[in-house]
Amino acid sequence: MTALDATTPAGRALRPWQDPTLPVAARVDALLAEMTLEEKVGQLGSRWVGNAMRAQEDKPEPAIDPDAGGTQNVAPMQDVFAASQAVPFEEAVRDGLGHLTRVFGSGPVSAQEGAAEVVRLQRTIMERSRLGVPAIVHEECLTGFTAYRATVYPAAIAWGATFDPDLVERMAAAIGRDMRAVGAHQGLSPVLDVVRDYRWGRVEETMGEDPHLVSTLGAAYVRGLEKAGIIATLKHFAGYSASRAARNHGPVSMGRRELMDMILPPFEAAITHGGARSVMNSYSDVDGVPAVADSWLLTDLLRDEWGFTGTVVSDYWSVPFLASMHQVAADVAEAGALSLAAGLDVELPDTIGFGEGLVERVRRGELPESLVDRAARRLLTQKVELGLLDPDWTPEGSVTGAATVDLDSRANRELALEMAERSVILLDAGSTLPLLGEGRSAPGRIAVVGPCADDPHTFMGCYAFPNHVLPRHPELGMGIEAPSVLDALRTELPDSAVVHERGCDVRDEDRSGFAAAVAAARESDLCVAVVGDRAGMFGLGTSGEGCDADDLRLPGVQADLLAELAATGTPVVVVVVSGRPYALGEVHAEAAALVQAFMPGEEGGAAIAGVLSGRVQPVGKLPVQIPQGPGGQPGTYLQPPLGANSKGISNLDPTPLFPFGHGTSYTTFEVDDLRISDTEVSTDGEFTASVRVRNTGGRAGEEVVQLYLHDVLAQVTRPVKQLTGFARVRLAPGESADVRFHVHTDRTAFTGRDLRRIVEPGDVEVLVGTSAGDLPCQGVVRLTGPTRAVGHDRRLITPVDVSPAAAAGRQEGADAGQS
Repeated sequence: MTALDATTPAGRALRPWQDPTLPVAARVDALLAEMTLEEKVGQLGSRWVGNAMRAQEDKPEPAIDPDAGGTQNVAPMQDVFAASQAVPFEEAVRDGLGHLTRVFGSGPVSAQEGAAEVVRLQRTIMERSRLGVPAIVHEECLTGFTAYRATVYPAAIAWGATFDPDLVERMAAAIGRDMRAVGAHQGLSPVLDVVRDYRWGRVEETMGEDPHLVSTLGAAYVRGLEKAGIIATLKHFAGYSASRAARNHGPVSMGRRELMDMILPPFEAAITHGGARSVMNSYSDVDGVPAVADSWLLTDLLRDEWGFTGTVVSDYWSVPFLASMHQVAADVAEAGALSLAAGLDVELPDTIGFGEGLVERVRRGELPESLVDRAARRLLTQKVELGLLDPDWTPEGSVTGAATVDLDSRANRELALEMAERSVILLDAGSTLPLLGEGRSAPGRIAVVGPCADDPHTFMGCYAFPNHVLPRHPELGMGIEAPSVLDALRTELPDSAVVHERGCDVRDEDRSGFAAAVAAARESDLCVAVVGDRAGMFGLGTSGEGCDADDLRLPGVQADLLAELAATGTPVVVVVVSGRPYALGEVHAEAAALVQAFMPGEEGGAAIAGVLSGRVQPVGKLPVQIPQGPGGQPGTYLQPPLGANSKGISNLDPTPLFPFGHGTSYTTFEVDDLRISDTEVSTDGEFTASVRVRNTGGRAGEEVVQLYLHDVLAQVTRPVKQLTGFARVRLAPGESADVRFHVHTDRTAFTGRDLRRIVEPGDVEVLVGTSAGDLPCQGVVRLTGPTRAVGHDRRLITPVDVSPAAAAGRQEGADAGQS
């Protein structure tokens, strides 16, 4: 029986694109051949039904509000947005639809209610359109599935602090399974932006400031999501995190070389080693070219050089932003044409630039229909791969898991706790921590103060559902159980009398609570001060999208509260719960101990309390630096020689208080005995750098052994040091292990003066230790032979093996949980 003769389970004739025995490309070609121009364009659009409902109770997403920093052209674009929402859904899908936007992430619906809405919307699309092609359902998953009563995992900056790709992959797989169970197909994560300025509000959404760390963890997250059947979406491609003065949506002043060496590697690694199937453009313009209209970025590099075959989707409203904000398009129709020509495939979250304007331009001969076909083919390929065009696919069948799924299951919470515990960073234990053990008994009376002490919202990023959606529904609370630090300490230390005073708010200037907080500290044996951020959106928080900082002082009057607490003479353990690093030089000078927790999620309270007591051995490492003072900081440790301390040439010293990669524990480690296999290798060769790591303390613990390289002399300025590999090693007291880094010379490659990526002969310093500021093992390898050009096939990871603490034998870092 041929494909044309086959029938569906319902007895209807099986169309070629429904035949799963045919190759994917053949099915897509058959469907495209059947489609009208309007139907092909329909596949390139989306609809945010939930946002229309939200508009009735509030207002449209602030990203397109005139007060969000747009220009005089924003108001007309608001009218276009309103018009797109005014068209009834049944009418809007008459030619089909590419994506359904955030069915679960727009309002407090249960898994079952959201699944029912998915079924209703998919049924409408299939019944009201001629060809009945279902839509892809996409959702946010930056701190877990952004849905009501779903687990809130730590924010991405905390993933960076784990230096643990295996753990990140397991978390992503759990998130993906929950999303798939309720009918979602695509997740708008991970954020692969490399931090360039800590004042940027979206630092919390990143995995840190080092391209290799972000590459390794980002690829792991992608693998987890994709293995669960969810399309991972890499964002924001590219340059978003490097805006001038760290202002959200700000222009980016960056040359092609810095973009290629610092910003793009994580995206490349996530495609090559993670298998990502979608990319989302950045809002920014780099050197005057908006990313959504940049054919070099979206086509020449991504497609032609990297070989990416998935879809490019727009960040929300970035297509009409070409007219309203960037002012490079006369109207939204031209914006759509520019974006399509550059390589964009699908417009999110609603169809504005990719609607009738594209059809009209093709009809007038102003836009080749082949560009529409190109984008539609990519999108339809994914629909075939997802099974949406199979004859047995039904909307009801896609959500069968919703009836029994628990979006905040016990297994999820255990994973969230593990993530939180492994992300907490002990910056300095002082003489006070741990509170228990080592001959210590629990303090008799503990004052727990600070605005973050009894507010679990501070554990969560701006895209966590309790912070992102539930503020509009205060009667619903958080929707999940999330004990605060205060709650957790009372459970952790039952023999201590724990008292609480807030002291001040996170962001306002009110000092009226200082007196009570200071009195509580003075009357106690110990004070635990919990300070930091509360995430929000567009200025409604101290961290998060559109919540950029003037400087790196703790927000509001929190630093003043800490100073008054320290003046009581009671030891003050300072816990910073934040989405970005803050300048803690003065705080550190007066604190009895200092702990950093980057938005550790719903189980953050238990994780912090466990680290303070000593029940949990801290293993987190800094994915960013902690600045000494609020000004004069360099933005990242990846500085060329002139960006380092200029020793008198400038009066500003950029030396951080704590360096990238720093993190202590309740045991001690020693790294020594550097052995380099070959001190001279060809520019296409490989060498091995080995060290011995020993647990010299009295407790079992883990150390992250870090390898950095420094190109001593190059044709362009190079970083003073750059992370090239790392291995997490667990050791019992007195135990030791050998860590071997297998370094191919590709790992020394950089973008030369002619913008080709090259490996250059010369000396390379090999530096190994436990942070960018603690590198006791140093040697030199000389690269010999001709300068060698390298391409997309170059090595992007550094394989590591560890013995005897880990299984012997060489393992790929990305697969073995080491990099």
